[in-house]
Amino acid sequence: MANAPQYDAAPSRPLSRGDIKVLSLSALGGALEFYDFIIFVYFATVIGHLFFPADMPEWLRMVQTYGIFAAGYLARPLGGIIMAHFGDLLGRKRMFTLSIFMMSLPTLLIGCLPTYDTIGYLAPLLLVLMRILQGAAVGGEVPGAWVFVTEHVSRKHVGLACGTLASGLVAGILIGSIISAALKSSYSAEAMNAYAWRIPFIIGGVFGFLSVYLRRYLEETPVFAELRAKKALNDGLPVKRVLSRHLDSVALSMGVTWILTGAIVVSILMTPSLLQSLYGIDASLANVWAIVFVVLGCVVSGWCCDKLGSGVTLMIWSVLLGISYWVMMHTVPENPDMLMPLYCLVGFGVGIVGVVPTVAVKSFPAAVRFTGLSFSYNVAYAIFGGFTPIAVSSLIATYPGSPAYYIAGLALLGVLIGLFLLRAPSGQRLAIMQH
Repeated sequence: MANAPQYDAAPSRPLSRGDIKVLSLSALGGALEFYDFIIFVYFATVIGHLFFPADMPEWLRMVQTYGIFAAGYLARPLGGIIMAHFGDLLGRKRMFTLSIFMMSLPTLLIGCLPTYDTIGYLAPLLLVLMRILQGAAVGGEVPGAWVFVTEHVSRKHVGLACGTLASGLVAGILIGSIISAALKSSYSAEAMNAYAWRIPFIIGGVFGFLSVYLRRYLEETPVFAELRAKKALNDGLPVKRVLSRHLDSVALSMGVTWILTGAIVVSILMTPSLLQSLYGIDASLANVWAIVFVVLGCVVSGWCCDKLGSGVTLMIWSVLLGISYWVMMHTVPENPDMLMPLYCLVGFGVGIVGVVPTVAVKSFPAAVRFTGLSFSYNVAYAIFGGFTPIAVSSLIATYPGSPAYYIAGLALLGVLIGLFLLRAPSGQRLAIMQH
């Protein structure tokens, strides 16, 4: 860790009105962008019927549809690295605004696309293109937003800033589930297939453009402005410098991102279908409340990072997530009445995603921070986000309790990373421990 970077941020000071504006607009934009990205999966069945031939086998239609959804994830690393490259060279604000524009436009266009009955196989090809653009946008938005807010606030509020932003991103998933449920209860199947499926995409596009407009009022981060004034910007390829000088930070950031993917993908996205298929338990309402508690948990865990340190907070939330999920998955099959309170506790534990950016964003120096964070986060998310559902689903075939073991393993990883942050010699610590 001899080359461990030092974190650059404004000196300690109270949150200003400008900081609150930055956090509010960033969280709002993040919520809308995640809504735009995730809404596809809520209408996957309808889209599958409209964008592929009617005589296609149902299983193949769904494979094709979810393949198009996955195309967005595959585009994240490349899009994120390219946008981060220019974010480190040209400025955070430009890429922060561009990312939400790149998400809003294809989302709006999805809501206007002709279906298979109108243009044949060109319809799914255009849908794939829109998903690739969305993936590239979200690959730049998430790390870009983390960098943007943490370079605006003071050192003592970095955790709260990251936790607030993470809560906004999770709120986008909640908004998607609520709008999906409202539309499906308000429209018949015929109306949904005819036109109503377009409504959530058009809503997302319109509000996304509103967020683009609002972000015009944000200012460039003080940290980047100072780098530019001192002519201290990176003079080569930022990604080359990251891979040659900061592999320790890359490994750390990828490790905590793995925890994030497991917490979200298994605990929130997969668990309702797992409980339904394994035990016949409907967890849809409990899942909504769990997401509400994730939003709350993100803010609280971020605040704790500022008060207790990232290492201690990471260990606390890792233990909470591992134990609560284990208890829920071993209690609910025999006692379904405990689902709601236990799932809410799990949701609060999933608030560990508010700790992850706090750890990762501080481990890279300002000159390559955007690129280092984007590379680590997007590559790890592409690998583990794609690997996790396959691994968990395969293990369930031999042991139904495998999701609990998977989360427990990630909780152990979180504890080990937290211990490393606490026990690293003071002269070699990563900047996470610098307050």
